[in-house]
Amino acid sequence: MTTTSTRSPRLSQWVAFLVFSTITMGSVIEVINSKNENENQSKSAQNWSLFCSITTFLVTLTIVSMHLHPIASILIVGTKIEGGITILLSIFWVATVSVVTDSRRGLAVDEFGAVANGNLYYFSWAGFLCSITLLVNYLRHVFHVDVAGELRSRSARLTTWSGLLATSLVVMGSSANFYDAMCGGDDDTGKCSRAVFGIVLGAMATLAALAIVGMKIATANAPFLVEAGMAFMLVTLFGFGVAFITSEKGPGAPLGNLYYFTWGSFFLSFMILTSCFEDYNAASRNGVENSSSRNHVNGDDTINAMNEHDGTPNHTMVDSLDSQI
Repeated sequence: MTTTSTRSPRLSQWVAFLVFSTITMGSVIEVINSKNENENQSKSAQNWSLFCSITTFLVTLTIVSMHLHPIASILIVGTKIEGGITILLSIFWVATVSVVTDSRRGLAVDEFGAVANGNLYYFSWAGFLCSITLLVNYLRHVFHVDVAGELRSRSARLTTWSGLLATSLVVMGSSANFYDAMCGGDDDTGKCSRAVFGIVLGAMATLAALAIVGMKIATANAPFLVEAGMAFMLVTLFGFGVAFITSEKGPGAPLGNLYYFTWGSFFLSFMILTSCFEDYNAASRNGVENSSSRNHVNGDDTINAMNEHDGTPNHTMVDSLDSQI
């Protein structure tokens, strides 16, 4: 077991990827063979999802089999072949998630953006996350590039801002999909206006997060007041967002991308604001402690200097300093 773990550091992840792709493949086939075909279902979307899931199933099955064979594992574990496959599959699943969870395609979600096929929706996202995890793990073990560690050490909250950037993009895109699919005529329910709010909110949050991430990458820091101010603004805006977008009359009321990522954006922005507040309190405490320490050292130096002057202490000055202290 120890030898297998050493030679196959990503075996468990490849097995998980095999499971996720298998479930996704079966769900896509079920959707295609469904008798109640939705008019929004696109043949190209179905073909792409089927091609990606079948390809991933065959590739992951082959790689898992090679991992379990002592000789074949040498040809795949930690090689450029494994790296190239992980990159290719990551690209595949970025496109697959975009297609499968698009309300205009009618595969995993319906025209309202609600989850219509739970297995296809959740396991396509699981496959995407697994592909990214595999790529990060490969880079860390083979090239010693710790992506997560580099983000954490580069600057405080850089990882959280990067996550907020991604979730805000999904909020903007999902709101735009809802508006394109459902709006254009009379809007008696007000969902279209709230979808517009989601588009604007996602765009503003994307620009704000992109600006902070850019500053942190370029200079390893961002002005604290700017970062804290943006975090407070985004917490406030996403507070209104979850109220208007995910409420019963909002476009994100059904469980889907818009619902999950609006709430995710709110929690991430709240985490950033909380972290900024903690840093401010820590800096304030350190400032008070340093000021007190400097005053104490200066007082001791003054007393010592007066005691050493001509070898006789100046009792008047010492008493005056003591009274001041």
